[in-house]
Amino acid sequence: MELKQFLLVLRRRWRSVVAVFLLGIGVSTGVSLAITPTYQSTAKVFLAVDVSNATDAYAASFFLNSRAQSYADLAHSSELAERVIDVLDLDMTPAELSDHISSEVVEETSLITITVTDTDPRRAQVIADVVTSEFQAYTEELETAGSSSDSQIFVRVTDAPEYNADPVDPDLVLNIIAGALIGLLLGLTLAVSRELLDRTVRTAEHIGEVTDAPVLASIGFDGDIRGAPLLTDLGAFAPRTEAFRLLRTNLQFIDLDQRARVLVVTSAVPGEGKTMTSTNLAIALAQTGRTVLIIDADLRRPRVASSLGVDPAIGLTTALVGKAQIEDAIQVHEPSGLHVLASGAKPPNPTEILQSRVTHDLIRRLRQSYDMIIIDAPPLLPVADASVLTTLSDGAILVVRHGQTTRDQVTDAVNRVSQVGGRLYGVVVNMVAKRAIGSYYYYYYEETSPTKDNPRRSAAPAKEARSRKTRSSNGGGRRAAKPAKAPKPDDDNGSHKAPPA
Repeated sequence: MELKQFLLVLRRRWRSVVAVFLLGIGVSTGVSLAITPTYQSTAKVFLAVDVSNATDAYAASFFLNSRAQSYADLAHSSELAERVIDVLDLDMTPAELSDHISSEVVEETSLITITVTDTDPRRAQVIADVVTSEFQAYTEELETAGSSSDSQIFVRVTDAPEYNADPVDPDLVLNIIAGALIGLLLGLTLAVSRELLDRTVRTAEHIGEVTDAPVLASIGFDGDIRGAPLLTDLGAFAPRTEAFRLLRTNLQFIDLDQRARVLVVTSAVPGEGKTMTSTNLAIALAQTGRTVLIIDADLRRPRVASSLGVDPAIGLTTALVGKAQIEDAIQVHEPSGLHVLASGAKPPNPTEILQSRVTHDLIRRLRQSYDMIIIDAPPLLPVADASVLTTLSDGAILVVRHGQTTRDQVTDAVNRVSQVGGRLYGVVVNMVAKRAIGSYYYYYYEETSPTKDNPRRSAAPAKEARSRKTRSSNGGGRRAAKPAKAPKPDDDNGSHKAPPA
């Protein structure tokens, strides 16, 4: 992983790094406070030899060095511990007391350091004092055992046991620093591991790994979408409104030789926001003055009618079975002028209905009457309905959800479209977090000529904004009506005909 990628990982996953970092500090602090503090008292004793009774000073020094470690081991022997217990009347066994006593020889000297550890600093000093005095007596006894001569080795206390009120364990500051470093390391490891194992779509490069289709737009996450789901509920300069204008503009540059008039909007799996995307795209197209029809072809979980506030009981299936004429089944969303063909009654066999010749003929007839038809289709992977609808359209737009749709799911969805000979026009990334908006680029948008005011904005959107008609955003009236009379032909839309009878 390169440094740039590592920094991007930190930017995306800094919350988890900080959380684990703080967790490390919290755990180390909690453990340190839960541990009973211990205190130490240290004394030093010096081993000396009566040189007058030895061969020479060198031999005496060698003798001490060879015996020093043996004497150091005596400091925490069971015999010595038992003597200390008897003197102080301690309520512990010799083995338990020995665990509280440690000793070591100062390197290249005959000094022995004796340390006593206890949960009470004053008691640690008292025990160390008795241990030192008993060590002196015990050493002299061992040196004179079986002999009436005086001991050649003398033990002198050079540093008496001191009182130390500062605990030696736990070291709160050191433990917190260690916990923070461990937490930081674990947090970074977790962030990198999640990034390497994460197969969800998070950048345009991820989409480029599975398809050549461009990213047409990225729709930012909007917490107010439940209260204002449609573009007609938003202001003219709301971020979500601008995103759909961008999507509408980019569709014009997909195929300049053959303008798409029937588009299927689908997704890989449910829950990616394809119905809101298709509905708002249709509204954005209708706001330019075109005659636009949205068809709710999700016969399993229809939601277009409820989103636009029209009658869901009459619609596509009603017209297909002959219970109503198509012009009576089409309704109008008054705030936007969008024509709506709801799904109608739920059939038991949606795939067979969509594959029927009657459905093919109906789409072909409607194509001649509208500038643009948006078909809201079911997800591609669970059912075959969307694949069938793709064969009836000029192409498909795939909606993926940022941070949730996996690259494997996108790959399978793209393959489903290609297997039926369909064309994938592009990808719309939905519910993008604000911090990740820059991870996606607007493929066609950025390659157009810049304007003076905004070097990244093309002239086409500016012209479109100037010619956009202002429509009322109040109310959500519903009515069953014939499609309105089409406007005159223009350069973008071609000829217009009335809806079929």
